[in-house]
Amino acid sequence: MADSSAPTRVMMAVNESSLKGYLHPSISCRTAFDWTLSKLVRSNPGGFHFLFIHVQVLDEDGFDDMDSIYASPEDFHQMKQRDKIRGLHLLEYFVNQCHQLGIKCEAWIRHGDPKEVICSEVKRVQPDLLVVGSRGLGPFQRVFVGTVSEFCVKHAECPVITIKRNATEAPQDPVDD
Repeated sequence: MADSSAPTRVMMAVNESSLKGYLHPSISCRTAFDWTLSKLVRSNPGGFHFLFIHVQVLDEDGFDDMDSIYASPEDFHQMKQRDKIRGLHLLEYFVNQCHQLGIKCEAWIRHGDPKEVICSEVKRVQPDLLVVGSRGLGPFQRVFVGTVSEFCVKHAECPVITIKRNATEAPQDPVDD
């Protein structure tokens, strides 16, 4: 039987915004984080332990916005370093927020397909709850984009809460986040 005095372990999957030039948490994960703080944590920060996971996905061609078809080993090293720095910057946002509120937390980066990696990490870490943001895509958009949140609801080995971003914060293109 679990220790009832142990803090509730909440895993949160976080990602960067997909909006060009906006190097911050996505609208969906920021909304999910804020909702979790206001509805679950409330005035009991010591009762929770947050586990932040960020899954980095390599571009299919590995070149992001590079125009050149030529590459050297140094180009790949620079791309990996840039991605690592961006991931750390993202996690730093959430860790700083938790620190200010007195919530214990851990954060790490993995690589691969986000839905598979998140479910694998849930199995490994065994949190009490998984919280994921959702863009609230319609059925047509989900066919082409797919959703990490739907996959996690079906496959994660713990309870999952999905939080839709606020309609007022949605960009013009609902696929953006």
